Amino acid sequence: MVGTTEGVDSSASNNKKNRIQVSNTQKPLFFYVNLAKRYMQQYNEVELSALGMAIATVVTIAEILKNNGLAVEKKIMTSTIDMREESGGRPVQKAKIEILLGKSEKFDELMAAAAEEALVDE
Repeated sequence: MVGTTEGVDSSASNNKKNRIQVSNTQKPLFFYVNLAKRYMQQYNEVELSALGMAIATVVTIAEILKNNGLAVEKKIMTSTIDMREESGGRPVQKAKIEILLGKSEKFDELMAAAAEEALVDE
């Protein structure tokens, strides 16, 4: 029952400032990785969200951030939502994932080192 309540609460707040809704077709992978870094700097955590085929992209983004020592996984929520086909036809169920990542202990240190490295490269 607790999981259901959390799912309802999170979907009700579609205007979260720290949420990134990921698409396979809109932007390249590292656009989302860099955006997630910026959101973590600003809000201390980021929520990555995706539907259907974009779920693999969200998992990849989360893994890149975790493997580089920038993020820790706080929560993963999965659900299924009803959507209509584009032609206004029958309802279709789509898988949905939301991954909440927080700053790692070394986040600020790693970001400062990356910024310093970028200045040296210029």
